[in-house]
Amino acid sequence: METEGVRTLTGKVALVAGATRGASRAIAVALGGAGATVYVTGRTSREAAGAGTVLSEVGRAETIEETAELVTAAGGRGLAVRTDHLDPDQVRDLVRRIDAEHGRLDILVVGVWGGDRLIEFDTKVWEVDLEKGLRMLRLGIDTHLITQHFALPLVIKEPGGLVVEVTDGTADFNRTYRNNLFFDITKNVPIRAAFGISEELKEYGGTAVSLSPGFLRSEEMLDHFGVTEANWRDAIEQQPHFAIAESPAYIGRAVAALAADPDRARWTGASLSSGQLAKVYGFRDTDGSQPDAFGYFEDVVFGGRDGRAEDYR
Repeated sequence: METEGVRTLTGKVALVAGATRGASRAIAVALGGAGATVYVTGRTSREAAGAGTVLSEVGRAETIEETAELVTAAGGRGLAVRTDHLDPDQVRDLVRRIDAEHGRLDILVVGVWGGDRLIEFDTKVWEVDLEKGLRMLRLGIDTHLITQHFALPLVIKEPGGLVVEVTDGTADFNRTYRNNLFFDITKNVPIRAAFGISEELKEYGGTAVSLSPGFLRSEEMLDHFGVTEANWRDAIEQQPHFAIAESPAYIGRAVAALAADPDRARWTGASLSSGQLAKVYGFRDTDGSQPDAFGYFEDVVFGGRDGRAEDYR
């Protein structure tokens, strides 16, 4: 079921929360490519930045307006709405606007994050910077629950709504400790949240899943290794496991395929990955491959099986 380039979501309305960059930006663009109207939110706004306002903690230049323009260029309609998802009033106003303009919300993707800079890996919980740890929980948990609280009443106005909780790691992968207690908790909560939401949506015909990319070649990760998307393989010398990395477009195509599937309710409550859905729906990454990062890590990295990353692409 290859959906790329097919306008399977024309007439659908989506909200991608936290779509300034990374996986969520790619998801917004893929939904636009399938014909959807996509509201994209985040704190980093070109308009406010021009006024000299400090908008984001992460120190990057991407803006929600850029994401909206990419959505429109892909064939959809992108609408940028500056929103701090830690502020209930702002989220309430966002949902009220979507309701006033469309009266429905077919697809809700919550990928708010921005806490990478706060992680102190391999540091005991009693040794970490507590302020950083608690901020991580706010960014990765509170934002998600606030958004769900206000947006779900609009999702259930029509049967068949799709809710995607974006996280880092599947339920199976996250059985391995993530080497920082705050990070571990933060990235497991969306998995459980999706399961709980799936139970609450049953009577409304809705579907809720958690979804993780594999080893993501986000803007931040490429910068970390000093490479670009064009020469990303140069980073394999620094980090051999980067050979299994996937572009953000891969998870974007996963969400677009899921949203276009009339039988998507079969997944409700599940913890999914981009590589897993690629095998079912047939979409591929930008280089034509189908990377299965979690299979590679389970078999080779953690399981000690002989194998190369290329065997899992």
